[in-house]
Amino acid sequence: MNNIYKSIFIIPILIIGCTPSVINENKVTKEINSLDLNIFSTNGDKKYSITSPYSTYDNFKNKYQFQKATINIFQDGKTKYVLKSDESILSDNNKVLELKSNVILKTIKQDEDYLYADNFVWNIDETNYLLKGNIRFENKNVILTSEKAKMGADNIIEFFNPVKYIIKDEYNKNKYQIKSENAYYNINKESLSFGSTDKRVRSKIYF
Repeated sequence: MNNIYKSIFIIPILIIGCTPSVINENKVTKEINSLDLNIFSTNGDKKYSITSPYSTYDNFKNKYQFQKATINIFQDGKTKYVLKSDESILSDNNKVLELKSNVILKTIKQDEDYLYADNFVWNIDETNYLLKGNIRFENKNVILTSEKAKMGADNIIEFFNPVKYIIKDEYNKNKYQIKSENAYYNINKESLSFGSTDKRVRSKIYF
């Protein structure tokens, strides 16, 4: 019961910092240069931040639109992912973030992972990431490509059928290429496993 009440009353706190350069303002929209937006939870933890050289805010729809935005996603006070895209939208009372065109997600760790896509949707409350269109994941071990993928709080990326992947050798060169059905890459464990809708995981590779 206590958890239910906590979830009801945890409402993100939004803090905006930007240069005082509102270009145009009317009853519906604002145009803002050099926006720096930070979202905090009520307990003071930073959830994510967005910087953009140019953005608009729709008062009526309570929606932001960003150009060339850089988004930092935080966990335990540290940056977990960095996202960039040509266009992005923050809507639904700051609960849904959509990125479009040249989307890049980078993990912050010693051996960085890169995830590319045409479209990216983040359901912030549920910590789910959905990617669509020309998806490419690459790190020092493997390259995976598909048209659809999703990632959750467990740091496992599910790539949907059909999936192509390339295993790299110790010299970071392409060793062999294989096609498969659904593939699952565990970022934390650096492991790759495979499965299908009607079968459990058939094999697993650790790097």
